[in-house]
Amino acid sequence: MAALVALVVGIAVVALAHCSMVAGTAAAAAPKGPVTYVFGDSMSEVGNNNYFQLSLAKANYPWYGIDYPKGVATGRFTNGRTIGDYMDAKFGIPSPPPFLSLSMADDDDFLTGVNFASGGAGILNETGVYFVEYFSFDQQISCFESVKRAMIAKIGKEAAEETVNAAMFQIGLGSNDYINNFLQPFMADGTTYTHDQFIRLLVATLDRQLKRLYGLGARKVAFNGLPPLGCIPAQRVKSATGECLEHVNSYAVQFNAAAKKLLDGMNARLPGAQMGLADCYSVVMELIQHPQKHGFTTSDTSCCGVDTKVGGLCLPDSTPCRDRKAYVFWDAYHTSDAANRVIADRLWDDMSSASAGAPAPRASAPGPAAEPAPSPSRA
Repeated sequence: MAALVALVVGIAVVALAHCSMVAGTAAAAAPKGPVTYVFGDSMSEVGNNNYFQLSLAKANYPWYGIDYPKGVATGRFTNGRTIGDYMDAKFGIPSPPPFLSLSMADDDDFLTGVNFASGGAGILNETGVYFVEYFSFDQQISCFESVKRAMIAKIGKEAAEETVNAAMFQIGLGSNDYINNFLQPFMADGTTYTHDQFIRLLVATLDRQLKRLYGLGARKVAFNGLPPLGCIPAQRVKSATGECLEHVNSYAVQFNAAAKKLLDGMNARLPGAQMGLADCYSVVMELIQHPQKHGFTTSDTSCCGVDTKVGGLCLPDSTPCRDRKAYVFWDAYHTSDAANRVIADRLWDDMSSASAGAPAPRASAPGPAAEPAPSPSRA
């Protein structure tokens, strides 16, 4: 949490200076406020998959967006705003637009932040393949690379580097690597690897990806830990009693511990790195276990009643609940607008409380290196 607090406080107060004119090009100014780059899956997406004709992971139809301004289905996988939308509002900045909505040659919108998140994405490239078209995390990083090249052309290399170094990189990935990969009987990873081996594969892949982002200038990274995946409606229906699947929750806990170890090690080894893990697990579990405490009545099933339907999404032929603010989950996988607001409030309060204390000292010795990716095993 200390690393996360440091980078969030830095983002909150940063004010970037005007950049110089780029020789041989029109003048362009670097952004003056916080810049955010978002990488992730359907929990963070704001519409990239809308631009993929063949994508099977879309939310650009009713009832999605029913509680978004003007009731528009934007491609967000919820009835209103995402957690990221609410966090951006707390920073006093607009939510970054989807990457595929931008024309970097014609406007400067990409200078103030971009959302690369894509429904179906995971840390591993094989995750989500049955959604046909989407951006994997590696592809999202490549998209960011193209944005940075466009920034250099617009505002110059020095200003682009300063902007990227000061920006907040929000990353929310890993859920699909379990829900739509390891836990699926028709996906090879679940039978090829033991869970310990799978975590090593995830961490080794994430290590490479974060180093790639660091090489592109990322310094302040907030990585969202996995929530209690065994408690989402799509997993509960697999239990004979309708309770949370504890073995799936234990997978999330183990992954979060490994991810935190990786981030701590990067902070120790990489100059200027401020990478932290946001504790989404305990925040979401609190909502699930004590919904009434936060104004909800139901946390074990979805508002749309699609827990057992193929895909688990709130399709136009679904019948949403009457009181959408009473449900923690909107569909079988995604939290509701009301829950997203509470989650953002909790994460913000946790960071604010931690930042009031003394800053944690930087680690004096390098952390352990990430273990190599495992060889396939049927054990």
